[in-house]
This record gives sequence, structure tokens and C-alpha cells, in this order.
Amino acid sequence: MIRLPTEDCRIEDYTLTGAPLTPRAPSRPLTRTAFAAAHVVSDPLRERNPWDTRPAVDWEATLAFRQGLWNQGLGLAEAMDTAQRGMGVDWQTARELIERTMAAARSHPMKPRVACGAGTDHVAPQDLRDAGAILAAYEHQAEAIEAVDGQLILMASRAFPAIGAGPEVYRSVYRKLIDGAAAPVILHWLGDMFDPALKGYWGSEDVATASDFVLALISENPAKVDGIKISLLDQAHEEAFRARLPEGVRLYTGDDFNYADLIAGDGKHYSHALLGIFAAIAPAASQALDALAGGDLQTYHRLLAPTVPLSREIFRAPTRFYKAGIAFLAWLNGYQKHFIMPAGFQSSRDIVHYSAVFRLADQANLLADPELAVRRMRLLLEINGVE
Repeated sequence: MIRLPTEDCRIEDYTLTGAPLTPRAPSRPLTRTAFAAAHVVSDPLRERNPWDTRPAVDWEATLAFRQGLWNQGLGLAEAMDTAQRGMGVDWQTARELIERTMAAARSHPMKPRVACGAGTDHVAPQDLRDAGAILAAYEHQAEAIEAVDGQLILMASRAFPAIGAGPEVYRSVYRKLIDGAAAPVILHWLGDMFDPALKGYWGSEDVATASDFVLALISENPAKVDGIKISLLDQAHEEAFRARLPEGVRLYTGDDFNYADLIAGDGKHYSHALLGIFAAIAPAASQALDALAGGDLQTYHRLLAPTVPLSREIFRAPTRFYKAGIAFLAWLNGYQKHFIMPAGFQSSRDIVHYSAVFRLADQANLLADPELAVRRMRLLLEINGVE
């Protein structure tokens, strides 16, 4: 039993009920491509002025976490927003992360898929004032990723909305990036709930207009587009959008509220996955996808259904702070020795939120070692004045 705070400012007893899932590899080839977007583990002993300088990374723990995802048959979306790109992790750190991850992936027996985020965040915003500058910034990062055989995810860039770019600017940049890539790319549509600076992406605040634009962009050269990740938290939009994609182009759901139904599909179309929550719920995600590949939809939903309330809590508004919940669960589950994030990002959420995540992780059978989780949760509660 543990005493936890509640939303109405009470402290109540909570008794754990979960039966922890044991991580394992899938028993068969999966029928959905599944990328988990992973976080970065800080080295708190080497952190200096965390708000103003590059983060100090615990490379051993960071890579060990990725090995655990691969061991369960999941792919990896590297150096994305879950890794705090633009929110504590700079391009120089991200580049080293990509290089280390790709080397580790090459030596992993399961030869996991790794796709890596290319953006424009190494260039100051004031120097990204036109299409040429934005393109050059993307190309700089894309070249570094392709040099280590990483697949490109063309991350949504804040530079476009910052200059009020219209569709013609997006098209001129993306057309060259897509056509010039060494292998088919993954596009990235991140809604402003994840990053307010991305409001009006693709040149319009009207989602239907933006959808028409990006679908036309893909259709110009679908052979060079592996898929598109959409993170708008709108199930109906995603279902309508994926039905319009050219054959062979994947819809990678980034909907951390509705992923279970979107991945299962509607009988005609389904989504693949590129999700931050999969890093936090890896045993449930892997085993559910394994069941789905075997045609066992009942087991698929039994495993994933209790993870959805957990994900909705982790990704609650302000959604951009979700990374804290991902790192918190990694700490509770013993994947890292502390709960310190780049730029002190753990302070972006409150103790009531972390208590809710604790309860929901237990109810989703995702506290790997309940005794360890309780011990660490009590430490955090005490630091926050809950005794």
C-alpha cells in the first residue's frame, strides 16, 4: 500500500493490483510497423547549468533502454520530440545520439529498424528566413543521418510557421528533400498541442486544407515516401486521411489517445505506429502486436485497452510536457537510476500527475518490479512534501 495525492488535494491509500507483464520478443513477424520514440537519460553528476548548456547524457543507460525496446521487436524513432529535440536536447547532442544508436542497431541480433529525425534546429531562428535557408538546414542534418545509414524522418520545423510560410514554400523545400533522399522518407505532422510553434503547419490552420496539400505532395512521388506520421489526436481525421493515401504509403499513427483502435483498423485500412507512448508501454505494445499478427484481436485489445488511460494521462494538456511521464516510468521500472531530465524537464509536471501515472501504470500491468516502483514513488512523494 502507498499513500498518493489526488486531483482534489486529498491523500488516499492505494493498493497495487497489477500483474506485471514480462518483456519478451514477438513469437511471429508483426503485421504492423511499430516505432517507439525513446527519451534521453541525463547524467546528473555531469550536468552543469542545465537550462543554458548542452545536456550531459548517460550514454550507457540511454542505449540500454533502446536495446530493451529492440529486444521486444519494436523499431526505434530516434532523436525525435520524445528525446526533447528543441526542448533541452540540441542538434549536436542529437547527432551523437543518432550515431551511437545506429552503431548499436547494426550489432543487435534482431537488426531493428531505426528512423531518425532530421530538422532545422541547429540554425538560429533569425537565420531561417526563407525557403533556401530552411532547405539547407534540413539537408545538413539529413546528410549526417544518411552517412550512418539512418532512415530519414523529416521532422516538422518551427521555421515554416515562424515566417508565415504558404504552401508554395513548404512544397519547394519538401519536394527537394523527398526526391533527393537516399531512401523513402517518413513525413512528420505534429500538431500544435505537441508544440505551439507548429500551429498552421503545411501553410494553413484549416486541417482539411492542410490535408489536401500534403496528400498532393505525397502523390507527386509516392515511391519516395515510406509514410507520414500524424499527431493531431483526432481519430476521425486520421482514418479519413489514411484512406486517401497512395497505395504503399503508410500512415504512422502518432495519436497517443486513440492508437489501439487506429492500429487495429476498420477492416479496410489500418495505421502503423510511431509513438512516444510505446517506449513507456513496450511489453504491452509488443505482445499486443504479436497477438494481432496471429489474428487474436481479443488479446490485442485486452493488453492495450488498459494502457490507453495511462497514455491519455501522460499526454494530457499541456501535451508537450509528456516526455516527463515517459522518463518517470523508465525510472520507476529500473531502466535508469534517477529522475533527472535534460534542462530539468521533470519539473514540467506535478506530483498529482505523477501519482496518477503510477496508479494507471499499475492497472495496465506495467510496473515491472512493484516493490522498486513503490520505493521510488515514496522518495518522490517525500521530496514533494507528501509523507
